Amino acid sequence: MKKTFLPPALAAWALPCAAQAADNGDTAWVLSATALVLFMSLPGLALFYGGLVRARNVLSVLVQCFAIVCVVSLLWVACVYSLAFAPGSGFIGGLSKAMLAGIGGREIGTLPEAVFCLYQLTFAAITPALVIGGFAERMKFSSVLLFSALWLLIVYAPVCHWVWADDGWLKKMGLLDFAGGTVVHITAGVAALVAALMLGRRNGFPHTPMMPHNMTMTATGAGMLWVGWFGFNGGSALAANAQAGMAALVTHTAAAAGALAWTALEWRKYEKPSALGIVTGMVAGLGTITPASGYVGPGGALIIGIVAGVVCFNATHFVKRVLKIDDSLDVFPVHGIGGMLGTLAAGVFASDALGVFSGQGYAPGMSMGSQLGVQALGVVVVALYTAAASAAALWLVDAINGLRVSGEDEMQGLDTAQHNERGYDLQGL
Repeated sequence: MKKTFLPPALAAWALPCAAQAADNGDTAWVLSATALVLFMSLPGLALFYGGLVRARNVLSVLVQCFAIVCVVSLLWVACVYSLAFAPGSGFIGGLSKAMLAGIGGREIGTLPEAVFCLYQLTFAAITPALVIGGFAERMKFSSVLLFSALWLLIVYAPVCHWVWADDGWLKKMGLLDFAGGTVVHITAGVAALVAALMLGRRNGFPHTPMMPHNMTMTATGAGMLWVGWFGFNGGSALAANAQAGMAALVTHTAAAAGALAWTALEWRKYEKPSALGIVTGMVAGLGTITPASGYVGPGGALIIGIVAGVVCFNATHFVKRVLKIDDSLDVFPVHGIGGMLGTLAAGVFASDALGVFSGQGYAPGMSMGSQLGVQALGVVVVALYTAAASAAALWLVDAINGLRVSGEDEMQGLDTAQHNERGYDLQGL
């Protein structure tokens, strides 16, 4: 088996905790990146998603985002951090770090383990929050909480361990996933697609127009996501170094390229560019560059961003218009397809044979063909496992609690039906 190539910051994960002292600069940067990633969930994703639903459901989305962050945080402390990162098998970690036992005073690389743990918590929080977009406007709040908790345990924790833990089987094979193409975007996108299929379409879809109620809110949230992604990708270097700077640079490049590529296609197809189009293209570029961000150069990022805008634009239309699947907020075609595309692209543009377009190069002895084989295996295995486990979690929650609100509650809106509140005066809306 070929030895896995690891950038300097990631290679430090494999060192004994006492081998290095915590570095103040690295610690300060990762703490800042942690705040940026939390900012992506609250308020970034909450506002982004909240503006995309109809007015009678906006508070339900905001409450779901807030509540999921809370649930994930407590489960992370209790056992999920341990399942994801503690020594175990190649498939799941053990419970030696349950309740975060023993992390005080220990280091992972040049970081206090508590900082590493908190940073990873913010990734775990945003991932099930992304899944909300697949079932928005029709799932019971209690079922959202039950599903998110179960999904974190049976999907996120094991996949995170496979890809990022020292003894994870995909990491040992050499999978390149710098900041979460498989762990975050493929899992969230596939879970959202499964949820959309199992819950069924919203009443009236696809014949009744279901336009976003507040694009100002969505554009504001999108801007917060763009800013927060510097912490998401740049922070994944786990150090304040050149790799972090390059990851941030390629992240910004891909976001801009994805936004303009999507806008150009929309402008040509519909004769006018939209705010929804440019912000969705930006998110497509960000999600697609994520797995490759620590390995590619600016030229590769430019190509990845353009391809992301084009592919995700067409995937969104195919899922909604051709397949007529009600993935309410386009999680699968943007995040799922973007994560798959970016994970494969990392296997191409990490090659140092591509000159200005390339990044750091592969592990010694790894060719582009062999690296692409590992990348494709990671994509397929993570997608299939996520689909099966997500379907099982949804089935179990449905059996225990029921998944979908009643038709009457759906027409009334989840703000009132589930939370006895209103985000807006709905008279005339």
